[in-house]
This record gives sequence, C-alpha cells and structure tokens, in this order.
Amino acid sequence: MQKRFPSHRFIAEEAAAAGAKCVLTPSPTWIIDPIDGTCNFVHRFPTVAVSIGFAVNQELEFGVIYHCTEERLYTGRRGRGAFCNGQRLQVSGETDLSKALVLTEIGPKRDPATLKLFLSNMERLLHAKAHGVRVIGSSTLALCLLASGAADAYYQFGLHCWDLAAATVIIREAGGIVMDTSGGPLDLMSCRVVAAGTREMATLIAQALQTINYGRDDEK
Repeated sequence: MQKRFPSHRFIAEEAAAAGAKCVLTPSPTWIIDPIDGTCNFVHRFPTVAVSIGFAVNQELEFGVIYHCTEERLYTGRRGRGAFCNGQRLQVSGETDLSKALVLTEIGPKRDPATLKLFLSNMERLLHAKAHGVRVIGSSTLALCLLASGAADAYYQFGLHCWDLAAATVIIREAGGIVMDTSGGPLDLMSCRVVAAGTREMATLIAQALQTINYGRDDEK
C-alpha cells in the first residue's frame, strides 16, 4: 500500500508498538489493526477481526472490518451507508437502559486500581438496571454488533485509534452515535469512547461511568 500510495500516512498497532508516533494529520491516513482480538486468536476463541479505517483532513471517510472466523465483512463509507456482506446495517434505536445489552472491553491495564474502576463501572450499569453487560474480547467486533442492532451500547477506556476508526464510520452510517465518555464529540486519539444506537442511550451510559485514565495515543 505504501508503494501504491506514497503520499499517504499509516497508523498501525504494530508500528506504534515499535515506537512510531500516532499523529493524525490532514494527509490521507490509513488506520489499521491487523489482528483485533489477539488473545482470542491465541486461544482459538472465534472473535477475531481485521480493521482498516481511512481518514482525510482528519475526517473518517470509510471503514472495513473483517470477522475472520465467520467470514463477515462489515463496511461503511461516509454518506453511503453501512453493510455486512452486502446487507444494510441499522442500529437498534433502544433508549431504555433496562432493555439494553451493553458491551465493553477490559483494556490493557490490569493494576488493582484500574481493575477496581473497571469493575465499578460494570457494577454501576448493572445497578442502573442495564439488561446485560458483556465482554467478547474484540472491540471492533463488539462495535460491529452495535451497528447491526445485536447490542445497544458500547463503552471502553483504553482502546486505541486503530480499534475505533473503522467501526466509527460503520456505526455512524448505521444510524448510531459515537462520542467521548464526557458526553462531548469523539476524539479519536483520546483512548475512550461511548457508542450507542441513540444519543439518549449514549448519554445514560456516559453519565454512569467513572473515568479511567489511559492518556492519549498522540502523546505516547
């Protein structure tokens, strides 16, 4: 891809792990996670995906997520809709937390203080009468389940831009909301997100959460 698009920039999980900076500039930028759900992949647990997002002028233009074990191809393009294997996606539209299935992921930090906050957030949602809270081990596929209407909301602290870029386009094009956990606009580099089928649901989730600080992708 670099040979074909020499003027384009690339942000990828493996490059970041090797020390490359994650800076989203106005240049055309590919944002890639070649294996989302690495732990699942190692254990042959069947929720593993490839995620590719594309941004121009710091605006997300399209996203592609491939569910490897089920051969499901999720796609979204700004202004053109979202699809899975050619069938249009639509979020659930649920506004009642007591009827909502909420998805999340644990995040990379496992120190006692962070785990306490993570479990506290789950407890807060369950006390608020969420119908269920689930962790499937792949943030990109969890977000695709939201886009397809199989889940009603998603939140996470500690996910990276390569986990979120493609899925953001797909959810928005399926009619959903993707925003910051503060309730403000999404910041792709902030390592935190709330997404839902409706703004009402996203706001309910955001208001219930305690912040877990993971810093920013563009400051690491």
